Amino acid sequence: MAYKAPEGKGYADVAAHFRALIKGGELAPGDALPSVAEIRDQFGVASKTVSRALGLLKSEGLVSSRGALGTVVEKSPLVITGADRLNRMEKNGLRYAPGETSSGHRVMLRSVHDPEICTALDLEPAEEAVIRIRVFRQDDKPTSVGVSVYPPYTTAVVPELGEDVRMVKQFDKLYTERTGREVVKGQRTAHARQASQDELNALEIDAPPHVSVSVLVTTLTFHDDERPLGYWEDVYAPGARVPIGE
Repeated sequence: MAYKAPEGKGYADVAAHFRALIKGGELAPGDALPSVAEIRDQFGVASKTVSRALGLLKSEGLVSSRGALGTVVEKSPLVITGADRLNRMEKNGLRYAPGETSSGHRVMLRSVHDPEICTALDLEPAEEAVIRIRVFRQDDKPTSVGVSVYPPYTTAVVPELGEDVRMVKQFDKLYTERTGREVVKGQRTAHARQASQDELNALEIDAPPHVSVSVLVTTLTFHDDERPLGYWEDVYAPGARVPIGE
């Protein structure tokens, strides 16, 4: 494939370029990166700069040296967030990275009692909302549970959210097309908490009832210029490496 580099200046720029390609699924496990000389010419940097960039990617577990094969992409140890998946689809249309799938898709209309979700979506306790759940997997191993919650005014505009089928287009694009209002992402946050039994089951974790299992959770709220439109929560399996703040 063609590797068109931005006007990066140092090894961090080189590393960020290839990291983005790997996270976005444009470079799959087993794919070889260009040679040091090719990367040097592409970015207009010194060979030492390229070596430092590749060393950084190796330290992150994203690539490894394979002798005559050069530098090769490894199976990514990173589990990306729902927002990153949204960014990936906007950039290259790839719903899944190499080896990634999803299962356990469920769509429900339920009363919402969680204080955090009610606050995020301006819902009254016990008000109904559409909840969509799916389990993301890498090489058939569960890595995260994705939960998205949509209030009535969002589903009125995008009724597909309430249908028990996989969405063929992201809700924010449909909402903007139908209302003319831009959808923006709020601040993504992360915190740790104890996993529920449903989450343990979804992540296929067999823990005794008296044992608490801590999980990392990231949350994100979507808005237009008037109100919140959706709340996304990703719950990651213990040990998952999640890129934050990008």
